[in-house]
Amino acid sequence: MAIDPTLRSATISVLVENEPGILARVVGLFSGRGYNIDSLTVAPVEDGRNRSRINIVTSGTDMIIQQIKAQLDRLVPVHRVSDLSMEGPHIAREMALIKVIGTGDKRVEALRLAEAFRARVVDATTESFIFEMTGATDKLDAFLDLMRPLGLAEVSRTGVAAIARGTRII
Repeated sequence: MAIDPTLRSATISVLVENEPGILARVVGLFSGRGYNIDSLTVAPVEDGRNRSRINIVTSGTDMIIQQIKAQLDRLVPVHRVSDLSMEGPHIAREMALIKVIGTGDKRVEALRLAEAFRARVVDATTESFIFEMTGATDKLDAFLDLMRPLGLAEVSRTGVAAIARGTRII
């Protein structure tokens, strides 16, 4: 299957009131229109102002991304919507816990690769490792691809946290 060159990935940050139901409304906006969410994170960010930041990674044509932003901006109680991927440089990271089960040479190779990728061992038994890794999504994906033949057993990922570089804020 060919990849459509008009599609792009977008990292959208949305500043909202921290109130019940807002996440369901945001997700409903995506599902109701058939848009996919590749990653979703949400957490309170402004003490005293009762606000949360939702980071959404999605993909689509420029027109679809613009529609998504416009529809998000119309939701109440959304304060700001920012497409970090188009508005300048930004930092995007996620964290993963990765369980690899194996013995012998596979175990040694998993540990060697983990060191090269700066994954940290957070649990070890004689037959398994649990690695903690933080980085760009592509880095985590590359590490997981290398771990598959070595005994990749389980993965838990946080989703993307993203923020604009420099003095720009949403």
